[in-house]
Amino acid sequence: MYRARSWMALLAALFLVLGASSLEAQWVMAARAAKNRIQRMTQKSGSQGYDVATVILEAAPVRVYDKALKTLKAHPDITITQDDSNAGKIQFRKGQQVAGLQISQLGDNLTQLVIASSVSTTAQPSTTSLVLDAVLRICKEVNVECTVQAD
Repeated sequence: MYRARSWMALLAALFLVLGASSLEAQWVMAARAAKNRIQRMTQKSGSQGYDVATVILEAAPVRVYDKALKTLKAHPDITITQDDSNAGKIQFRKGQQVAGLQISQLGDNLTQLVIASSVSTTAQPSTTSLVLDAVLRICKEVNVECTVQAD
């Protein structure tokens, strides 16, 4: 009786592990299907708002982080206000605009990059947003061709 329960518990644990692995594999496959497509969300209300862009890159998170930091440091008009490599976060400012990016590992050699920024209609003369520009530069630095999804 005890032996039968042990076997049943072992089989149940095995099915749970295999099921979880299968779900994770499907999720990673879905992420790979969406890779290199920049998705963007913006809102402006009066003189304020936000701008957010996400992209999944087929590159190691450490490489993406290093290239993002290098790219930001190369621009004299951008000031890095916080740099946390352990958490994969970089915060920066360009004039009155503040922004931050988060780099997260999704799988082996698969990284999600999220960049968010405040938007001020008076501080943003360019039609290309700080966020979109940053994502495109990072894609170029890690040798990945990214495309912007249509709204």
